[in-house]
Amino acid sequence: MIRLMKQLALIGPTASGKTALSLQLAQKLDAVILSLDSLAIYKEIDIASAKPTLTEREGILHYGIDEITITENFDVTTYIDLYRKVSLEAKVAEKNLIIVGGTSFYLKMLLEGISDLPSISQNSKARTATALNDLSQSYTMLSTLDPEYMRQIASHDRYRIEKVLDLYHETGMTPSHYFAAHPPKPVIQGSLPLYQITAKRDYLRERIRLRTQKMIENGLIDEVCMLERRYSREPNCMKAIGIRETLDFLDGVYTKKELLEKISTHTARLAKRQNTFNRSQFAETFEGSAEEIYRQILSPNS
Repeated sequence: MIRLMKQLALIGPTASGKTALSLQLAQKLDAVILSLDSLAIYKEIDIASAKPTLTEREGILHYGIDEITITENFDVTTYIDLYRKVSLEAKVAEKNLIIVGGTSFYLKMLLEGISDLPSISQNSKARTATALNDLSQSYTMLSTLDPEYMRQIASHDRYRIEKVLDLYHETGMTPSHYFAAHPPKPVIQGSLPLYQITAKRDYLRERIRLRTQKMIENGLIDEVCMLERRYSREPNCMKAIGIRETLDFLDGVYTKKELLEKISTHTARLAKRQNTFNRSQFAETFEGSAEEIYRQILSPNS
């Protein structure tokens, strides 16, 4: 008989110690790890994403890291598929599951779910392909039909506009009407305790600065040069914090010292946004330092 899988989620701002804590807990709890990180999911982006190395993973099975190539697009459905895969495999292997929410939006979607989408026919895909020949006109048309929904999408976001066109051509419904008729269903079933790492602002800023310095020393500039040479600057991931500033450095916009400062500053702003999101979107969480959370999870009464 397969034992019941236990699962928990760790959230917190970047550089707060989520990765180290998840590895410590995975060893103690005999767990696998699902990373919800919008940069670590890419193969070849190793230093800029601050993903744990194979050595640092200590043989613990990770999902959500090195899953797709840089030229591939992904969205929340990617993480939904990953969760379903890892939860099934964890149950079969009689392992527990730790979800590490670097990008907490995806965790929120796992908890709340998304609407089931229809299969897109070849005819609808062909109509979409024709419409995409004039991206601006398609965006204007969709904005006229569904202004509230399209306000969430940039006029140059070809990937998301394509998805909306596919849905419209297949169903004849605007996204707002379709999703109202097909409400979301939670993906994660059962209990999911949430633990949020907190840290004082000055302490976190110093951790961000030290991590950024280490990234530069470990070859961030060479990594970004390689990525640009192989893939150009077009993929969305090339606009991520750490990569875009390094590209500016290569263009002569920043000195190396300024590169460190710019990445650190932009990462600190990201951490602030993450804290705001986590506190506004997740009501029931245990908040504390990494050490406090470690003790809480492993306490006999937890």
